[in-house]
Parts: sequence; C-alpha cells; structure tokens
Amino acid sequence: MNPVKIGILGLGTVGGGTVNVLRRNADEITRRAGREIQVCRASTRDLTRSRICDTTGIALTDDPYEIVSDPDIQIVVETIGGETPARDLVMKALANGKHVVTANKMLIALHGNEIFAAARERGLMVAFEAAVAGGIPIIKTIREGLAGNKVEWLAGIINGTSNFILTEMWEKGRDFADVLQEAQRLGYAEADPTFDIEGVDAAHKLTILASIAFGIPLQFGKVYIEGITGITAADVKYAEALGYRIKLLGIARRTPKGIELRVHPTLIPARRLIANVNGVMNAVLIKGDAVGPTLHYGAGAGAEPTASAVVADIVDVVRTLTSDPENRVPHLAFQPAAISEIPILPIEAIETAYYLRLSAEDKPGVLADVTRILAAHHISIEAVLQKEMPEGESHLPVIMLTQKVTERELNAAVREIEALPTIKGAVKRIRLETLG
Repeated sequence: MNPVKIGILGLGTVGGGTVNVLRRNADEITRRAGREIQVCRASTRDLTRSRICDTTGIALTDDPYEIVSDPDIQIVVETIGGETPARDLVMKALANGKHVVTANKMLIALHGNEIFAAARERGLMVAFEAAVAGGIPIIKTIREGLAGNKVEWLAGIINGTSNFILTEMWEKGRDFADVLQEAQRLGYAEADPTFDIEGVDAAHKLTILASIAFGIPLQFGKVYIEGITGITAADVKYAEALGYRIKLLGIARRTPKGIELRVHPTLIPARRLIANVNGVMNAVLIKGDAVGPTLHYGAGAGAEPTASAVVADIVDVVRTLTSDPENRVPHLAFQPAAISEIPILPIEAIETAYYLRLSAEDKPGVLADVTRILAAHHISIEAVLQKEMPEGESHLPVIMLTQKVTERELNAAVREIEALPTIKGAVKRIRLETLG
C-alpha cells in the first residue's frame, strides 16, 4: 500500500519530538499501522533556526495554510498550540478532507464541540490524546479501556508546573515565589506562568476528561478554577502535620444533582498513591463502578512523552483510513446523539471537607466562639491543630479540618467567623478530598 503522507504544523518541542519518534521507530510503527507513515511537509515560523529534529526530506514552509491545502497531505498534525491560528487551520484542514491530530488542549476545550461536528459531517477523525497528561494514554483509557464502566468520578494532577512547585514547598519548606522562579529557570514554567499556577491549563484538560467520562458537551466556561498562588509554606507544613499533602487537582464527579467540575488546591491523605506523585509528573485517578479505582501515572509533558501520544493518534488514524466512518470510536466516547446536557453544579453546591486556617487572639473563649458558629451551620470539626504564637505576632494560627459540608454553608460560616473581633484577617480554606 502507498505510504500515508502527513504534514506537521509547528516544529517546536512537540512537533520536533514527533518527527524524532516517527523516524527512530519507523519500522515498528509501520508494523503496527499497516502502512508506512511519511512526514512530507512541516511549517515553522522561523526557517533558519536550529531544531531538535532532523528535517532532511521534509519540505519546510513558514505558511501553515500551504500544508492544510496540500492535496497530497492526508493527515494534518497540529502542534502550534493556542486558539489562533490553530482553530482556523484545523477547520480548514477538515474542510479540505484531511484527518487531524492535535496536542492542543485549549483548542479542544474551547472549540472541540464545533471541531468534532465538522469532522463528523465529513467522515473524518480528530485525534487528541496528547492534549491531556502528555504521554499517559488517559483519553484512550477512558474512551475505550473503561467503556464498560459508569465513571463515578476522576481526580487528576494534570499540570506539572504546579505539581513541581507544591513538591518543592513540601520537600524543602520553600516559599511559593522562590520555587516559581526556579521553575521558570528550569523551563518548567513560562515567563508568564498564569495558565499553570492559576489552574487554567488544568481546567482545559479537566474539561476534556469530564466530557469523555460522562458523555457531556465540552463546557470549559462552567469549570470552577482556583490556582495555587495563595498556598503558603505554612499551609503545606500544617497539612503534613495532620497527615495530608496539598496538590492542585482537577476533579470531576457525577452526583444525583449534576456534574462537579472544579480545579483547586486540595488536601489529600498522605497515604494515597496520588498524594505521592511529585515533581513534574502527572497522574489521574478514575473510579469506575465495575473496575473500582485505577491510577494512571506518567510524564505529563516533554518532547518525546507528548510525541508518544501524538504518534499513537497518527497510527490510530492510519489504521482507520479505510474503515466505515460510522463505526469509528466517537470523539467524545459516546455516540453524538447520546451526549447529555447534564447540569454542571456551581461551586457553592459542591460538598466536601475543608482545611481552615485562621489567626486568633490568644484568650479564653475564642475557639468556643468559632466552634459555636460552625455548629450553627451544621459543620462538624474533624481535627484541630493550634500552633504556638509566632514571634512578634499578636495572634496565633489555628488549623481546623471539617467534615463534609456544602460550600454555601461554609461560606456563610466563614463570613461570621471573619467578623469576630478576636479573628484577624481572612480565614484561609483549602478543600479536602479523601479519594477513597
């Protein structure tokens, strides 16, 4: 059979890594795909710069639109990232009858519904395994490996930058700002790290995971997002003393009232495997009704881990080039007509336990006032940790762990606690999940 010709948009970390993997493992990939795969064309903004891959035999251009319009190209691999011009290029590739492989989580989270509809109309595939958790085949796992399960919930460490920062704060007691600077120096964080440390990157990925887990449309705008910038070294230390670690989690849970979609710092019992995923590594914990909990761990970024997922998608597309489009695995796991408009719960309606840290005057009755307010809002206390007065301070830190309560009730209680004259400043809260 004739080779399948592909064009790659972008020759940066992921695009260059894809070329390297395709070339190094060409024989093995051909055996798996059933046909030879040739990278014929690639686009790059700067034709003169050095690259991580050998581009011998690849026609380079600085105009990606040439590739999506090339009649010889059968599969377009988009590794540019971002919304613009990626969305336009992908839509034009589909309009020109080309299958698409993308590593772009923002593109899928924000425009996936539109993109998948266009692909279905033309009987084409859009593969996006590399968009979530780098080299971990998590999308295929949920979409195919767990197809016999009703997914009850999933929780993931799906941003390596934030996980690196929290790991360093835990292991070495360092401050957030100090570790962030190191993450930037090491290349784990961008010059503008907002998407990573404020939870936006993780929310893009959670949007995709929730859609294929529960058969709902992609709804990035309904994800509750809270980053790690407010986490202090003291919080990490106090959590450890209580037997917990702090991780930035993306959590999606099916409830009788609707779907929870939330990204935020979370206390996890230190004994849980996912609590011990450190550095820039990623992990996703999935609870299915038949299989129970399964943990999927691996590199969440990097040239070749991500390229591993891109190449796997290319192989999948090549395998199905001659198959009946109506019988392919659906983009979002469920048949398009079965996608459900299950309501997404607002953050005030979710129910979880909490870590609370407050600064209180060291005098009799203060703790009793706080517990009275919590009891009035039906909030039970699981544990209390009272620390010594820091030198030069007039208030001492008090840490409490609550049992499960709705966020709406907690908000009301916190407002009353903060109004007490014996309490200084805002009450710090971090949500707590046992993930049992």
